[in-house]
Amino acid sequence: MTDLRLILASQSASRRAMLSAAGVPFDAVNAGVDEDAAKAALAHLSARDLADALAELKALKVSQRTPEHLVLGSDSVVALDDGTLLDKPVSRDQAAAHLRMMAGKRHTLWSAAVIAEGGRAVWRHVEPARMHVRPLSDAFIDTYLDAEWPAIAGCVGCYRIEGPGVQLFDKVEGSQFTILGLPLMAVLAHLRIRGVLPA
Repeated sequence: MTDLRLILASQSASRRAMLSAAGVPFDAVNAGVDEDAAKAALAHLSARDLADALAELKALKVSQRTPEHLVLGSDSVVALDDGTLLDKPVSRDQAAAHLRMMAGKRHTLWSAAVIAEGGRAVWRHVEPARMHVRPLSDAFIDTYLDAEWPAIAGCVGCYRIEGPGVQLFDKVEGSQFTILGLPLMAVLAHLRIRGVLPA
């Protein structure tokens, strides 16, 4: 084992919970990234590359302040099959609109993880999950949002798969961890290589 410390460049409850449940020692800090400005500057990228770039931006920002540690940045992007990217809903009405757009269709959720050290990216992994949303009635959407808004305001795609959000789907293809926002298996493998976790 090494003296290297892992810092999660995120205050995401689901990412913190995944690392904690897996027995990973880490500290969590807010990356302090203006995501709206970053997304505007990176709008030319594909959904996959956007998730990767945002994860890297978070990791690098924190790594510049703590170059002696490993910093994990992560981000998720939802892309409809027609190429439309969905962001976190800013209102209940927008969440309802997003759910109607996704209803009866498939979308891809890309989750990216980048580890930085000494102010530069040293490892990265991007993983997709294919999400098949069942047809949703307006009555279901209203009932769902009664239960889940505003808790899902911070969720791209308007769902917490570990909660009532699972009811939106008739099929999912991909890792539950990826859907929760972190390609955890790949991260754990790298942490073992680096000696943060025992091999």
